[in-house]
Amino acid sequence: MKVRKRPTKLVVPEFCASLELYGNERKLERKEFEVEGRDFLLACKRGRREVMEDGYGFMLDIHGDPKQAFFTVIDGHGGRAAAEYVAGNLGRNIVKELGNVGDEGIQLEQAMRGVTSGACTASVLLKDSELHVANAGDCRVVLSRNGVADSLTKDHRLSREDERSRIENAGAFVHFCNGAWRVQGSLAVSRAIGDLQLKEWIISEPETKRLSLTSDCEFLIMASDGLWDKVNAQEAVDVVSRNKSSMESCKNLIDISSSRGNMDDITVMVINLDKFVPKSH
Repeated sequence: MKVRKRPTKLVVPEFCASLELYGNERKLERKEFEVEGRDFLLACKRGRREVMEDGYGFMLDIHGDPKQAFFTVIDGHGGRAAAEYVAGNLGRNIVKELGNVGDEGIQLEQAMRGVTSGACTASVLLKDSELHVANAGDCRVVLSRNGVADSLTKDHRLSREDERSRIENAGAFVHFCNGAWRVQGSLAVSRAIGDLQLKEWIISEPETKRLSLTSDCEFLIMASDGLWDKVNAQEAVDVVSRNKSSMESCKNLIDISSSRGNMDDITVMVINLDKFVPKSH
């Protein structure tokens, strides 16, 4: 029988300056802000904390190809340092690894796994008419197929029996506290980047998925759990469809979550897939 260790405090990586294409620091100091880019929309709202712990990132025209893009939504905990670290490094490392993908047959999923090593994150890479998704934690990615929601990620929480069993079998102290199962009496997610003191149990290994983009793929909704704890996938797709993927749709989703009692940070990103879907001849 394994001895379960008692809780220790969370530790996040030291600050690492983010790339300029991840937006500037001043935005994250605001209560609310919006970003309207080519092919994507983003809206963020700070919750009850003094600083925004959510983050985001994007890279367009990777290697000069307008049909290659990378997007990520990040939900930090225990401060903003981990979210900043991920924003400043994840996309850059993905693009670096893309140089090794191709003739050698290295899978893109392996590149995404290799750089995902506390913050929860969900990322998508669009390349060659394919969508590559990776997540660690409880940020989610939802695809709209002709108005029907298709959830592409599964939350890494201890409410998942497989995740809870994995952590308990490794000897962690797990119990139900303040409405959620928690590791070492503190963390409610079972996978994340950072959390060095909990790394024995809180692994940073993401789950990945790859699918071909087809004509019924309309848009993606990527968001932190500040949205998904109060709004389900189909409801979110309906809101975006109704507003024709406008900035108003992102703000409406934030308003709905807030009106239902959410007090956490909320980050919502909508990605228009029209340009990335292969055209039928």
